[in-house]
Amino acid sequence: MKIGILGSGIVGRVLGNAFITEGHEVMLGTRDVQKADVVKWMAENPAAKAGSFEETAAFGELVVLATSGDITAEVIKMAGIPNFSNKVVIDAANPIDHTKPPVNGVLPYFTTTDESLMEQLQKLLPDAKLVKAFNCVGNGFMYKPDFGGQKPTMFICGNDDEAKATVTTILDAFGWETEDMGKVEAARAIEPLCILWCLPGILHNRWTHAFKLLKK
Repeated sequence: MKIGILGSGIVGRVLGNAFITEGHEVMLGTRDVQKADVVKWMAENPAAKAGSFEETAAFGELVVLATSGDITAEVIKMAGIPNFSNKVVIDAANPIDHTKPPVNGVLPYFTTTDESLMEQLQKLLPDAKLVKAFNCVGNGFMYKPDFGGQKPTMFICGNDDEAKATVTTILDAFGWETEDMGKVEAARAIEPLCILWCLPGILHNRWTHAFKLLKK
């Protein structure tokens, strides 16, 4: 597939590398194609492309939202809402409030338990097929995570079953076990997993873990 990744930070670049390794065409969307990190990434991935948010959203048959949650809506508008129509959109964003510090290791969010960021973005993109994924683990474990033979669990949700099946296929190739938690409202529970994942890191500088759902 052609994969358009909106966001040229470490998450976007790591996911870009993963999709390239799996044989997909990738364009990285950024405000500045001359940014040092983007230039370096392009040099390492000569078959990849980089462009504006609008060019990237138009390029992608599947689009990934890999921006900081507080600017994701702005980036979507810059990319052009029609460019998302009828496309699978992987939402990896978290609603972290960067204007406030963590409280005893707990990251502040600008959303409430009554409405997730994903729900806000789905309203902004009514014709897109959003699937929450990749928000509850650090970038170092997004592709082929190695936990001694145990596959970690990626929790996903979204309103379109076919879109979730597509993302599940991607997650399987990336080395993950997938748990479909239902419709878009489930993001109210999935997004705060980022807070839980970050707690050991912020408090004890431990960042080498992932979630696993145990079932009988």
